[in-house]
Amino acid sequence: MLPLITLEEHFVSTSLRDSPYASTLGLELFPPEVSRKILNLQSERLQDMDDEGIAIQVVSHNPGPGALPLEMCRAANDQLYKDGTSRTSERLAGFAALPMSSPLQAVDELTRCVQELGFVGALISNHAEGHFFDDELYWPVFEKAQALDVPIYIHPSFPDKTQAPRFQGNFSKAAAEAMSAYVWGWHSDVGLHFVRLFASGLFDRYPRVKLILGHMGEMVPFMIERIERFCARWGQPQRSLATVWAENIWVTTSGMFTLGPLACALRTTKVDRILFSIDYPLEKNSDGRKFIEKVQKSGLLTEEQVEMVAFRNAENLLRIKIGVGAIKR
Repeated sequence: MLPLITLEEHFVSTSLRDSPYASTLGLELFPPEVSRKILNLQSERLQDMDDEGIAIQVVSHNPGPGALPLEMCRAANDQLYKDGTSRTSERLAGFAALPMSSPLQAVDELTRCVQELGFVGALISNHAEGHFFDDELYWPVFEKAQALDVPIYIHPSFPDKTQAPRFQGNFSKAAAEAMSAYVWGWHSDVGLHFVRLFASGLFDRYPRVKLILGHMGEMVPFMIERIERFCARWGQPQRSLATVWAENIWVTTSGMFTLGPLACALRTTKVDRILFSIDYPLEKNSDGRKFIEKVQKSGLLTEEQVEMVAFRNAENLLRIKIGVGAIKR
């Protein structure tokens, strides 16, 4: 069985579960099985991995709206280390949760998680209480990630209260919630966030920063050539959009288990920048395995390229190794 490394795989800390912030996660939108599995960092998680040949999960705290305080992030990171990555280091790696509403605290926590806990990067919410990270207030986090040579994964999050009305209309509350999240809003907002970061000049200031976008690139591969065509009108940064996409961005397959989005991504994204992921336990590992088997049969990728997407690209980006886990920096 082809081994897999997955990067957008979540858990919820007991400290968050028992706090008022639990309501920000939206777990009530998912089946009870998800709420059970997302709390588990060992037995059930590892069994689900074994069942589908997942060699390593890179686990991250399920992101809220970016408003979690330092103590909550720190508790989540400590639990991920204590109950997960330190106990099963060859199977579980960690992305840090960061208090992005307090960027300087986020810098310190990222440093601690990488240097002391051995985490391989960070996963952050798409906004901090409605604020995107093109504001230079947040740039010290990207500066530190570049210095540590670890990636930052920008993950979708629910819209804040000022943006939620955009998704309300002549349809049910359930339809509005879906449109604001996993049907459309999550993905379009992260794609917009990337374009904002590009327009701000972030990638000129930090030319070696590494960002990961999930869900086959959060709509950007479909739009990138049009954006590139017109962005010169606003005074393009020194490094072109095509250059930034090729040198600073990686995309994962998380939650996208059909061939169309992959075919689109392959037209604009180098194969060595595409990483397999599932979005466990919000998505099933079995669906991820079926997807990679579908890719193998499709002819979209050579056998060598399938291996790159399945695990080799993740090994190279994160400095992890199947059978070993995270390599000491």
